[in-house]
Amino acid sequence: MKTTRHSKLQKVQKRRVFLSRLGKTLFKQQQAAVQSRNWKYFGFFSRSPDQRCFRASNLLIFIMKLREEKIVKNKRVEEDNMGTEESGGVSKRQRLDEQSSASGIENPLVPYNDVDDEEEDFERGKTANGGGRVEENRGQVVAAENGEEDEEEEEEDLYGEENSLEKRKSQFEPREDCPYLDTVNRQVLDFDFEKFCSVSLSNLNVYACLVCGKYYQGRGKKSHAYTHSLEAGHHVYVNLRTEKVYCLPDGYEIIDPSLDDIRHVLNPRVPDHIVEMVTGDGYLWFTRDQVKQLDKNRQWSRALDGSDYLPGMVGLNNIKETDFVNVTIQSLMRVTPLRNFFLIPENYQHCKSPLVQRYGELTRKIWHARNFKGQVSPHEFLQAVMKASKKRFRIGQQSDPVEFMAWLLNTLHTNLRTSKKNNSIIYECFQGELEVVKEIPNKAITEKKENGDGQIDGRAGHDIFTETSRMPFLMLGLDLPPPPLFKDVMEKNIIPQVPLFNILKKFDGETVTEVVRPRVARMKYRVTKLPQYLILHMQRFKRNNFFIEKNPTLVNFPVKNLELKDFIPLPMPKENERLRSKYDLIADIVHDGKPNEGFYRVFVQRKSEELWYEMQDLHVSETLPQMVALSEAYLQIYEQQQ
Repeated sequence: MKTTRHSKLQKVQKRRVFLSRLGKTLFKQQQAAVQSRNWKYFGFFSRSPDQRCFRASNLLIFIMKLREEKIVKNKRVEEDNMGTEESGGVSKRQRLDEQSSASGIENPLVPYNDVDDEEEDFERGKTANGGGRVEENRGQVVAAENGEEDEEEEEEDLYGEENSLEKRKSQFEPREDCPYLDTVNRQVLDFDFEKFCSVSLSNLNVYACLVCGKYYQGRGKKSHAYTHSLEAGHHVYVNLRTEKVYCLPDGYEIIDPSLDDIRHVLNPRVPDHIVEMVTGDGYLWFTRDQVKQLDKNRQWSRALDGSDYLPGMVGLNNIKETDFVNVTIQSLMRVTPLRNFFLIPENYQHCKSPLVQRYGELTRKIWHARNFKGQVSPHEFLQAVMKASKKRFRIGQQSDPVEFMAWLLNTLHTNLRTSKKNNSIIYECFQGELEVVKEIPNKAITEKKENGDGQIDGRAGHDIFTETSRMPFLMLGLDLPPPPLFKDVMEKNIIPQVPLFNILKKFDGETVTEVVRPRVARMKYRVTKLPQYLILHMQRFKRNNFFIEKNPTLVNFPVKNLELKDFIPLPMPKENERLRSKYDLIADIVHDGKPNEGFYRVFVQRKSEELWYEMQDLHVSETLPQMVALSEAYLQIYEQQQ
């Protein structure tokens, strides 16, 4: 008897659980049918009258439940409004919410996809204009048969929502009298780093706190910036993309001309010492006429700490073994057409490459005359380089500036070139042309050499295949003579010297260069077209079977008036053109120390006063032209005389 009673009780409990689950599923199905206006679900189009009555009764029961829920919600709203009037504008529920969650974020490490108020209003406006149902009003009562009352209620809800949006916009109108502007600390602001939230590490909708300099995401009530404003008492924030300044937690926009210097540092514009031109948006940009005057500027600028610096001659921060990037950037900043191109964002606004955009920002920061500091950190540019090169060049690993410059120029050209013409600002500045004559021995000769047989008959010795072609180049590699094996009388190593003109004979069209890879051949090179900017690379490092060795040979080169036509046969110019074969040195990259332990520095010329400066990361000092000629040159950039 006990077992039968126990089994009956279990059956009753299972039946109750089954009926409750069935009721919940039916209620959800009915709710979805009402929202989608699927009246077939309630049997209105069924053939049997009994089924139609049963379905209609279910619909009436469902509508009564919805009405009860709406009445309960309305009572709660009235109680909240009464509590707001009694407590002076703050409802009881809001006070309970603020007490229960001080931070407003359940998990601060989860990225919060917050958007600006303008974007929220835009999305809500799109929903209202589309005529669709608003999610908040899904539980309202719906008329069963014709749906005309539904449309009227939806229109009323949409009009009510538009009115609420208008009220909300009126509450956050821009203000000019913010009481927290005196808390802005320009000493701690640094916009050179990547725009990521310091809490969620998200790059969407990031704001910078103008009091402590940290980056936070969002501006809504559950965002990290809003929480930081309440916890730390920091109230002034700038959007790193739109450059708008807001006061949190109040949420209104601050319009004050005293914040323009921060916007200029965030997105550099035309310097003060150049004639300014205000566009329609009120922004000051570099114009083409103003950019041409940069090389004539002789004025110094002053940072916030009182130190003086020269625009265009600022030091670059060495994050960790990134001196090869710094010397490359400083050298390319002396190339006037390339610099002028990247100073005007309109020239490359069609390009979506992050590397191009970051290089343009870095160029504008280096030549900006209103920086808060006398140095610039290429952190964002290095991150773009790591991503574009697939970590071939990265922070913390020393690399060759020649390889980096070759990769950078080719990558910039690939991103900037147009689909119709294979041309870009890179090719306009650095591209020249070589005539290459390749002499390849016969296959039989090659097989005999591989077998070790050194006897070659005279008939086979003259069987050589010659191939002539023309190829473009961005830089020319020069071979240095090997250093002597013996020491001098004083038991010291002899440092050999060689003139630049001797190693330039490689490109006279007669000197033979032996090449082993990809196969044995004899090469002859001749320059057929000179570029506007000539890059020369002295091949100092060679890898043997065991390690990398450095050639210490000094190259004697002229700082001015390098005449190439006296040492290299050049093609005759066209009728209306004259031969331009004179070059002036504008940048010289030097390597000091051992191959694996050394560092790089660069000598650059300031055209406004024709002075030379030595730059090594943050160190910038004036030097003499004679010191430039005595250095171990590794990579040089020459400018063609016009």
